[in-house]
Amino acid sequence: MHTIERMAIIGAGNMGSGIAQKSAQEHFEVQMIDREQQWIDKGKQTISDFLDEAVGRRIFSPAQVEEIKGRITGVVGTENVASDTDLVIEAVFEDFDIKTEVFGILDEVCSEHTILASNTSSLSVNDLAEAVGRPDRFVGLHFFYHPAKNRLVEIIPAETTSAETLAAVEQYCKTMGKVVIVCKDRPGFVVNRFFVPWLNEACKLLEEGVGTTAQIDAVARKAFRIGLGPFALMNLTGSPIAMHSTDYLAAQLDTPRYSATQSLRNLVADGRTWEIAEDEDCSEEDATVIRERLLGQVFAVSSQIVAEEICSMEDVDRGAKVGLRWALGPFEIANRIGVSEASRMASSYAEEAGLELPEWFTERKEPFNFSYVDVVVNDSIATVRINRPEAMNALNVTVVSQLGEMLEQLNVRDDISTIILEGAGKAFVAGADVKFFVDKIRADAISDIYDFTAHGHAVLDKLENSPKTTIALTTGLALGGGLELALACDYRVGTRRTQFRFPETSIGIYPGLGGTQRTPRICGIECARYAVLAGNFLDASSAKALGLLTHLTEPSSIEAIVEAIHEQGKPLDKYPNRPADSDSPVVAFATSFYSDKNMPSLLAGKSPDGIDIEDKMVSRQLKSLSRAAPIALSMASELLDEAAGSDLESGLKSELEGLDVIFGTVDALEGLSALIEGRRPSYSNS
Repeated sequence: MHTIERMAIIGAGNMGSGIAQKSAQEHFEVQMIDREQQWIDKGKQTISDFLDEAVGRRIFSPAQVEEIKGRITGVVGTENVASDTDLVIEAVFEDFDIKTEVFGILDEVCSEHTILASNTSSLSVNDLAEAVGRPDRFVGLHFFYHPAKNRLVEIIPAETTSAETLAAVEQYCKTMGKVVIVCKDRPGFVVNRFFVPWLNEACKLLEEGVGTTAQIDAVARKAFRIGLGPFALMNLTGSPIAMHSTDYLAAQLDTPRYSATQSLRNLVADGRTWEIAEDEDCSEEDATVIRERLLGQVFAVSSQIVAEEICSMEDVDRGAKVGLRWALGPFEIANRIGVSEASRMASSYAEEAGLELPEWFTERKEPFNFSYVDVVVNDSIATVRINRPEAMNALNVTVVSQLGEMLEQLNVRDDISTIILEGAGKAFVAGADVKFFVDKIRADAISDIYDFTAHGHAVLDKLENSPKTTIALTTGLALGGGLELALACDYRVGTRRTQFRFPETSIGIYPGLGGTQRTPRICGIECARYAVLAGNFLDASSAKALGLLTHLTEPSSIEAIVEAIHEQGKPLDKYPNRPADSDSPVVAFATSFYSDKNMPSLLAGKSPDGIDIEDKMVSRQLKSLSRAAPIALSMASELLDEAAGSDLESGLKSELEGLDVIFGTVDALEGLSALIEGRRPSYSNS
């Protein structure tokens, strides 16, 4: 696979500058190109304003901002793009002729290996591919606004796009922490296919006098559990975009129902925004009409998307939740209100709109089942992707069950020698589903927590004892249960984006999926205490020094590292019981601070003798320990100590046996609830 390292963005407007900014943030070298210097300067100023805001929110330091800006080079004229650029993304006006003119120039000046991509929300990718001289190295991309913040991107391969090109662009998007939907080239692709007509349907309801803008927005917010209704959204994103998009869909899909309403056309012509009054109350009869029309439209179009095999129903839901920030996707909403009811609404809308619905949807009575674990087998390597990026791939009952079933199948296949685990989006796995724990505690159903965790242990055991070489691609966040999942693998490969953390003691519990047992067996008891007890964030270099990462590499070298591990096979010593780099400052501090002699004082909330409390690392640890739940801290420490004197199986059994105690504490409910509510917990040591 060709690795993308050097980028060029054609167009320095809002979308182009946003793509350039996000690419530079992820360490890509970026040329931002436009026709005149003034537009480049404006684009750079836009980037600077966004980054200054990020500094104010403590997302980046001033030094980091300067590094990001330093990776962006302004270039006047498409003809001056560097010939050795790996990927060029065109982000100019949504005009076919203008785009093809740009690609004609790029064909002349770029090297043969350069991949060309069009950032488009509506134009046919197949038609664009025919207009370029390298159809095998051409792909469509649909970034969502703002590209530096919105995590969703649709990748639209043309019929001529090579598998290597698609893989390279998908890896680029993944490196940027994007949630990727690969979809067919159909009008509107995925999200806009159902979202744009949804906006226009709201305008139809307004014209018909069913409700005011405020009333329609209010009903929509409640029905879809969203923050902004359709009219408020159009005011935010621009009504002209909505008008042009819905007219395009109407023409391409030959669906007059999608043609922009006269009220929308008048609004755009006058340069106005929608007036949204404060009075949101309407009759229940009108509210029902609004709710069922808007829901029915989304259900109908979403079912068409799946029937046309544009993407899976999971990806439709994913697009809604990530790209539009809906709480639930269309098919999840259908499950919530009842599939038969959803089908009725869709059928009613379809009859009115002149749409044909697929039988698999209209005749379905049972709730939809969703798959969150995907597998791709290439030669003798199976890549298992946990695909729940809208929840940062958090482990719930469904995910754990599906992962276990997949591992069981792969472990017995003779044609597979290596299993790779990875997460979709910016996280590997961000722990377990905390809401599940809170709900079970409040329902006095702690046994369900035990059963869930015991099942998790059984799944991790399939990794621990797998005859295959197992690799965790921890190229993003791995927190709590996600880190425990990774530690059950033979190898853990990370990049500069890798972050590890055990947050459990700070939220009233202890790591219960092997974190107290595998961690000390990997890096030694003192380093394990550093990682587990205080819940320290471990960046990539710290994780590598401790030995929790076995390989640290650049994103461009991941494929080579994986291939080398595949050839090497299983490690000779999975559990060395010592840190990887004893000379590392982090290791040296952990070994000294978390020594056996200091532990009684630390667990008692006191500063050990001989410790300089003015030292920044010391004070930080003492502060973190003081914020941990005392019972959780004590139990975690005891379990870590047990690892030194027992076999792995016995230690894991002890973790499970303590669950009833820890989840039965007042502090566990307090810590977990505080996390959900976004506040600092107040522990009572009970």
